[in-house]
Amino acid sequence: MSNNKLDECVRASLEAYLRDLDGLEPHGMHDMLVRAVEKPLLEVVMVAAANNQSKAAQWLGLNRNTLRKKLLEHHLL
Repeated sequence: MSNNKLDECVRASLEAYLRDLDGLEPHGMHDMLVRAVEKPLLEVVMVAAANNQSKAAQWLGLNRNTLRKKLLEHHLL
């Protein structure tokens, strides 16, 4: 999948979200989006890395301790 396709999916989802608000003002969109994307990213990478946190952290470009913190935040440990 190309980055453009992922961009298109995110854009379409955000546009639908704003439409669904039906004129109400959104709040906390950045955090909402990061949390929505981060958890499945961590799940997929951890499976692909056979739950090796060091390998997964390297693939993600994160410090291992940062990865562990994010895994705990998303209840993935």
